[in-house]
Parts: sequence; C-alpha cells; structure tokens
Amino acid sequence: MTRKEFLDSVGISAVALTMLGCEACKKDSSSGSGSTSGPSNVDFTLDLTSSVNTALLSNGGYLVSNGVIVARTTAGSYIAVQSSCTHESYTLIYQGINSRFYCTNHGASFSNTGSVLNGPASKSLKVYNTTFTGSSLRVYS
Repeated sequence: MTRKEFLDSVGISAVALTMLGCEACKKDSSSGSGSTSGPSNVDFTLDLTSSVNTALLSNGGYLVSNGVIVARTTAGSYIAVQSSCTHESYTLIYQGINSRFYCTNHGASFSNTGSVLNGPASKSLKVYNTTFTGSSLRVYS
C-alpha cells in the first residue's frame, strides 16, 4: 500500500466514524419536522409482556414510542412526555436516578412533571396521560 492509499483509507474511515458519532445527537423528527411542541392526538397502548417494552418493567426504565418518552419512575408510577427537547428538538433521555428528562445535546433538564429544571430550554414538555391496566399501559392526550 502506498502512502497516498493509506492516507486516503484513513481519511475515509475518520469521516465514517465522525458521521456515526453524530447520529446520536441528531434532532428528533418523529414529532413533526423538528417540532419543539411534541405530538398531538396521542393514543397508543404498550403491552408490557412484550419483549420490546421490558424497559418499563424496572423502576427508572424508559422507552420512546410514537414521539413520546414513557418512563417508570423510581416510585413505580408511569409518566409520559414528548421525546424532543423544547429548546432545539433533540431527543431526550430519562434519568430515573435523578427523576428527570435530560437533553444530552445542550444540557437542558425537565422534571417528572415536564417543567424546566434548567436551560437552555425555557418551555415545559408536553405531558401525556397514562393508565395502567393488567399488563397494558395506555398513553394518550
């Protein structure tokens, strides 16, 4: 392999790794083309016996479905809010140990009730109703 071929292959690899790394900090388009307001007319049910929903069996666990983060608090209750940050629509995570929704991109955080704990976000999250019956969890507006 010549020096030029080596540098070309290293350059392509670096670009590929950079692109993969940026995938984690992308804006959430599932709630409507970069919307900071969250989806409306939400009404879906999660079967908690399904393997795709097992995160909700543990206190502090969460998952994202239909543009909504559904989480189980450390006290065992279910909560649901929009999955995109109200600052710039980046996807949020739930930190059960801290009882907050957190934007890993700019550091905004929100309480379990969706209110802003710290910026740069200044608008609360849209909160959805939850009803747990048997092994089904309904999330609705």
